[in-house]
Amino acid sequence: MVLDAHDSINWLLGLDNTSVRYWTLLDLNGKDVNDLEVIETQQEIMQSKIITSILKAQKPEGYWFHEEDMYLPKYKATTHQLLILAEHGATRTPIIEKAIEQVYRFQRNSGHFLTKIPKSEKGRDSVVKDGCCFDGNILYYLNHFGYLEDPRTQKLLDFIYDYYDDENTGWKCRAYPINPQAVFPINCYMGAIKILKAFSWIPESKRCFEMKEIIFKETEKILENWVFKYLRNPDGTRKDKAGWKRFGFPLFYQSDLLEVMDILTRLKIKDDRMQGSINIIHETQQKDGKWLLKDTFNGKMWVDVEQKNKPSRWITLRAMRVLRKWYKF
Repeated sequence: MVLDAHDSINWLLGLDNTSVRYWTLLDLNGKDVNDLEVIETQQEIMQSKIITSILKAQKPEGYWFHEEDMYLPKYKATTHQLLILAEHGATRTPIIEKAIEQVYRFQRNSGHFLTKIPKSEKGRDSVVKDGCCFDGNILYYLNHFGYLEDPRTQKLLDFIYDYYDDENTGWKCRAYPINPQAVFPINCYMGAIKILKAFSWIPESKRCFEMKEIIFKETEKILENWVFKYLRNPDGTRKDKAGWKRFGFPLFYQSDLLEVMDILTRLKIKDDRMQGSINIIHETQQKDGKWLLKDTFNGKMWVDVEQKNKPSRWITLRAMRVLRKWYKF
């Protein structure tokens, strides 16, 4: 690791990426959300190229692409845009509120969200329990935009608690695993990470008993898998998830060890089983103190986010945030 992080922080505070500058002020410079510079920077976010490009593609009714499907096409539909907006630190505005109300139309009576609007009361009464990554990402941006206390969000949380597998940990998913013999976790590993991410952004004072219990069990499961060693070789030994060593942003339903470490350190977790991931973060830092964007969905979104294999402000921000917390514990 480059020991003097001053130059890297100055780079993150540059005017090229207002969203990264906003999070750097908060997470690396220790500014308060009520600090004038933080407030002004967040206001500037709404005028950035990425935010304006996404909002320009929004339909007057509040949705993106299809009114009846908030998931397809991937990376251009409604739920993906709200996730990007939240991760970029966008503020709650009337047009974002309109988009949130569109999303709530997809919620079932159980509290669960499915990708298509129910066509009948029978559809609204669906008891499908699947897609924890979907619910986790929705919970993340609902919380970011100030909807945590909304009864509809609380209903989603109740569904998440009820759906949780206490015996095996996690949440079942029909898409995971393709080969049960090739993984250690029984339930969806990446999906659980998305719910844990949403929980990590909820203030500790607002975490109920059920949420705290799930956080404890899920973090222990991640540690048991050494963060990125959740694949199983034919002889039963552990195998690295190689793709998780290539850092990307945004990730949507995907994940990598940097995102997981960001979640764990946000939850104030420090454990020897995280050391391998810390080593990889150090090893992937470039000589100039920056990190590269190695995975991207560019070309599939309304607007590209940075350039693949080039120095990335987003990856550098996340890496420095993880290391800062790790060495302060």
